[in-house]
Amino acid sequence: MSEPASISTGIAARYATAMFELASEAKALPALEADVDAIDAALAASEDLRDLINSPIYSRDEMANAIGGVADAMGVDVMTANTLRLMAAKRRLFVVPALVAELRTRIADHKGEVTADVTSAKALTKTQMDALTKSLKAQVGKTVKLKATVDESIIGGLVVKVGSKMIDTSLRSKLNALQNTMKEVG
Repeated sequence: MSEPASISTGIAARYATAMFELASEAKALPALEADVDAIDAALAASEDLRDLINSPIYSRDEMANAIGGVADAMGVDVMTANTLRLMAAKRRLFVVPALVAELRTRIADHKGEVTADVTSAKALTKTQMDALTKSLKAQVGKTVKLKATVDESIIGGLVVKVGSKMIDTSLRSKLNALQNTMKEVG
């Protein structure tokens, strides 16, 4: 892991630990989960917000006021809003994406869930998603939340990632394996 990435991860982990423990003590984990979803959606939707958290040109006060306004507009919990303001004051907003990921992991662990990233050549039907969820639950022994994406370049089949495990049944990988085998033979 690169040094800046490990620094960001360490900072995000410390903030996530504090937020998770405070929310857990206050029995406000559902509110924290809703806040994480809202922040993640805002980051995905707003290029201006991504620029704000990553730009060094704004002063601490400007960042704190801006992120505070965004937090208030989103209606996040007071603890979440105050944490974001504190992060702005400490010039730590650049770790917000890592913070969101870390909080998602902690909340999922607390709920006994695991997220599976599923990539398919075309969108999966509800029946297919249910069957895949049931199969994965039997394999991992936890409730599985699917995060489905479509990538037509895999041609067919699925690529499933659960934690550090990956199952690649895509036609693209099978064709690549066949191509490598043919190169070895001839």
